[in-house]
Amino acid sequence: MKLVLRRIGTSLGIIVPKTVLQVWGIGEGDFLQLNERGIRPIDKSASSHEVLDELKRKLAAEVASRFTPNLIRAHSLGNLHRWQRNGVWGPVYGEWQTLLEDTNDGKLFAAMLGRDEYSNRLRQSPPYVGLLPREVVRRLNEEATG
Repeated sequence: MKLVLRRIGTSLGIIVPKTVLQVWGIGEGDFLQLNERGIRPIDKSASSHEVLDELKRKLAAEVASRFTPNLIRAHSLGNLHRWQRNGVWGPVYGEWQTLLEDTNDGKLFAAMLGRDEYSNRLRQSPPYVGLLPREVVRRLNEEATG
């Protein structure tokens, strides 16, 4: 369906037909999501925790696809050492440190990419932050929100 860009007050906007809004199950006061792929309703079927878990898994997958295990280890261990030195340390960081100091790439990637509870818990505090370009993180965040 083509939508015409129109002047609405002092702004430009579109009018979404009422029949489309009814099919989407939304009305006045509800929200639509706008991104580079279009306008659509916000997906209410997934819980916010599931959406966040999947976003963190996608970020980890992007890191795993762009960088070698050795680079991921070096960057992550650097972050962990800095956080420890600055007094920002929790038990999960010790778990990451053990994984990162192990030379088994399979264990590292299983933790980064797994869909199990253990992997989800570890990904809540990932040590590989800072590896991805901001634009990539922004795009993945936008995709996760709709």
